[in-house]
Amino acid sequence: MLGTLCSLITALTCVTGVTVVTQKPVVTVRRGETATMDCNLGTDTGYTARWYKQVPGGVPQYVLKFHHSHSSVTYGSGFSSPKFTSTHQSKTDYRLIINNVEETDSAVYYCSTYDGSVNEHVFGQGTKLIVTGSTLPAPVLTIYPPSSNELKSNKATLVCLVSVSQMSMGFADVIWMASGIPVTSGVSTSTAVQQPDKSFQISSYLAIETSDWNQDKVYTCKVSVGSSASEKIIKKSDCGTEE
Repeated sequence: MLGTLCSLITALTCVTGVTVVTQKPVVTVRRGETATMDCNLGTDTGYTARWYKQVPGGVPQYVLKFHHSHSSVTYGSGFSSPKFTSTHQSKTDYRLIINNVEETDSAVYYCSTYDGSVNEHVFGQGTKLIVTGSTLPAPVLTIYPPSSNELKSNKATLVCLVSVSQMSMGFADVIWMASGIPVTSGVSTSTAVQQPDKSFQISSYLAIETSDWNQDKVYTCKVSVGSSASEKIIKKSDCGTEE
C-alpha cells in the first residue's frame, strides 16, 4: 500500500480524471504559530479530502481525512487533535490546520481525493510548509565549471552544490540565470540529502552550450530558503584554463 502511495504521489500529473486538486505552493510560518494550508478539489466527488505529509527523502505519511458531511476528523497513526485538524469552507474547499508548529512540521503536504469517474486517487501538487524558529542561515553555495573533457564537445554542465541548515528541513528553491535572465531548460536539481552533521545538501545542474561558455557568458546560481538567499556567479574568464 505504501509503495502504491509513493508511486501515486510521484506521478501526480499522470491522472487525467475530471477532478483537479489545487494547492498553494508554499506557506512559511514561524515556530509557535498556526499554519493553514488550503485545498480545492475542483468538484464535489462525494469522497473525503485526505492529507499526507512527506519530508525530503522520506515516505508519505497519512495525516487525516475529512468530509464536509462528517462531524469529526479521522486521523492517521501519530497525528491527532488539537495539533492537527481540518475544516471546510465549501463542499470543494478544505483546509489543513497545524497548531503551535515546530520546525519538524516542515514538509510537503499533499491533498488528495478519490475520483469515482475514473477510479483514481487524485493528488494536488503539494504545499511546501516551511517553519522557521528565527531567520534561517543563508545557504552556502559552491559552483563548479564544466570539465575540460566536456568542453571538447558541444555540451557542458555547470554544477551548484548547496548546503542548507538543519532548520530548513532541506527545503530550498534553486534558480539558474544566464546573463541575468532566469533559465529553466537544461536544469536538473536533486532532492535534499541529509548529511552526518544534520545539514542538508542539494545538487543542481545546468546544461549549457560550449559556445556560450566560450563567449564568457555569466551564469548565476541563486538559492533561497525562506527569507534567506545566496547566489554565486561563474564565467569562463574567472576559472582559468586547463590544457
